[in-house]
Amino acid sequence: MAFDSLSNRLSLAFKNIAGNGKLTEKNMDRMLKEVRTALLEADVNYQVVKKFIEKIRVESMGEKVLNALDPSQMVVKIVHDEIMNLLGTEEAKIEYASSGITTIMMVGLQGTGKTTTVAKLANLMIKKQSRRPLLVAADVVRPAAIEQLQTLGKSIGVEVFTLGNQVSATETVKQAMDYAKLHQFDTVLIDTAGRLHIDEALMDELQVMKEYCKPQEILLTVDAMTGQDIVNVAKSFHEQLNVTGLIVTKFDGDSRGGGVLSVRAITQVPVKFVCVGEKVEDIDIFYPQRMADRILGMGDIMTLIEQAQEKMDLEEAEASSKRMLNGEFTMDDMLVQFKQIKKMGSMSGMLKMIPGMNQLAGQINDDEANAAMKKQIAIIQSMTPEERKNPKACRSTHKNRIARGSGTSVQEVNRLFNQYEKMKTQMKAMGSIMRTGNMPKFFQQMPQGPMKNRRF
Repeated sequence: MAFDSLSNRLSLAFKNIAGNGKLTEKNMDRMLKEVRTALLEADVNYQVVKKFIEKIRVESMGEKVLNALDPSQMVVKIVHDEIMNLLGTEEAKIEYASSGITTIMMVGLQGTGKTTTVAKLANLMIKKQSRRPLLVAADVVRPAAIEQLQTLGKSIGVEVFTLGNQVSATETVKQAMDYAKLHQFDTVLIDTAGRLHIDEALMDELQVMKEYCKPQEILLTVDAMTGQDIVNVAKSFHEQLNVTGLIVTKFDGDSRGGGVLSVRAITQVPVKFVCVGEKVEDIDIFYPQRMADRILGMGDIMTLIEQAQEKMDLEEAEASSKRMLNGEFTMDDMLVQFKQIKKMGSMSGMLKMIPGMNQLAGQINDDEANAAMKKQIAIIQSMTPEERKNPKACRSTHKNRIARGSGTSVQEVNRLFNQYEKMKTQMKAMGSIMRTGNMPKFFQQMPQGPMKNRRF
């Protein structure tokens, strides 16, 4: 994920002042040097870094921070607020027309994922904003661009307007606008042509299109993997088209993310969305505060909750939870849990959104975790309904059959059964607390006192 390396470096930088009790110019300089290096290595523009560091120095050496009970926490807050200032202090929303059709031009260089992003944005508008979009295939230059958009439109149930690649892009847009009015669409998303580089022909075509359809939004797709070049591309498009927002693609890649931090400070064009995968659902609204929290290892609980609401079967999860708290935890409930977790995505990605878990996330190998979960699901699915209700009744012959059916070993079957028994005990204890308010004997018998030197 973008910013991962930056987040780790900043965490190390803050250790220079944490626990010192007092903020001095010496430990402050050491911390700022680390922050500067972290930002430059993350590919943040040099001028942006210079101003950023100076602001932090001035704010951090102020009387309010020097006299604070915990100066290190005050400094972290100052860095957090300055990162938010770079990213934009508020969510940059789509500017929908107060009446009639909202027109959005999608522009960008070839290879940035523009056509896929058009479909992702349409899908988000349908599901989260109750819009009725029409997709317009105005990229008549790139081979198969029209077919790609039609395939994507069909997958999300959205109509695609096209006149083929023998009709000019401008004429396609003109007729598309008339078609949208006639068929009462409230949003038109125009997929324009891209180039491998910015040239005069491309800009002339986009200018003519802009003059005709007068879009409320001109959104530029930029690839997070291109680093500081995001700034150069954004400046060029913004100077000629007055771009209203950015959509950063490949945000889930192993990129340094510095271009995203730099672009708004230099161009004043806000990031509105980020794309975090290949599927049409993999697009998120960009929240500057949440991103600043994640960069500083503070987690992102709100995004985690939203993803859970979107991806999980909440009715199934609630029914399973009720059974668990009533002491009725079965292998079927365990299977429900595994499937729900699988829908949420990578384990390390989820841990990064939980405050304090950022360091632990780096220790998890997602491929190994996914492979282990697949085996666990296969084991449960190889069991009969009766075996799932009462695994203790399974003898060696049953376990051998389950292992063969799931492509695993008897040892792995036993391991899952032991895991199930532990979870069942914990769920029963939790249910007892919630029903009676009394702590069960299981917890009462645990040794009390300070935890500092206790071994487990």
